[in-house]
Amino acid sequence: MANRENYMTGKMLIAMPSMGDPRFDRAVIFVCSHDEDGAMGLVINHALPGIEFNDLVKQLKIESNIMIDFEKMELPVMYGGPVESARGFLLHSGDFIRAETIKINNFYGVTGTLDALKDVAQGKGPKNLMFVLGYAGWDAGQLEAEIIQNVWLVCDSDEDLVFTQENHNKWTQAVGKLGIDPAMLSGEAGRA
Repeated sequence: MANRENYMTGKMLIAMPSMGDPRFDRAVIFVCSHDEDGAMGLVINHALPGIEFNDLVKQLKIESNIMIDFEKMELPVMYGGPVESARGFLLHSGDFIRAETIKINNFYGVTGTLDALKDVAQGKGPKNLMFVLGYAGWDAGQLEAEIIQNVWLVCDSDEDLVFTQENHNKWTQAVGKLGIDPAMLSGEAGRA
């Protein structure tokens, strides 16, 4: 088994400008898991048009004995990727742990159950959260090959960047974390 440090769980992938797949145009992906079997991540900067978290809570008929003003939360539902697009995930800060939570590290977790949404509606949710439909997935070795082909840049995750509501700026901010001017990026792969 390879050393876990060689994997990108908890990192962010930044789509290069030459990304040929429009579903990942200027995408920033939070990597939830990455090991010898493959990888799974959530696009964190593409909101689904016309869908807000408060609408989802109403559709699912989640009730609460306290009043939470979801309208003030202005929490969009994010497009997490093309795989299982109807499956929902709550990407959240590490202060929220349930039996079904996948702990990514001390700062992040992901929970994919209706009970997690009920906890949020009842005021027992995490400090920071994002609701995502669908995910991005890679088979064993596929993500590594795409990085070598200059499809993705990799950077450390940043809670402020992950959970900010300014989705239109996340790609530029993520590239900036690497000390790169986004205007200088090229999609051409090269070798030194």
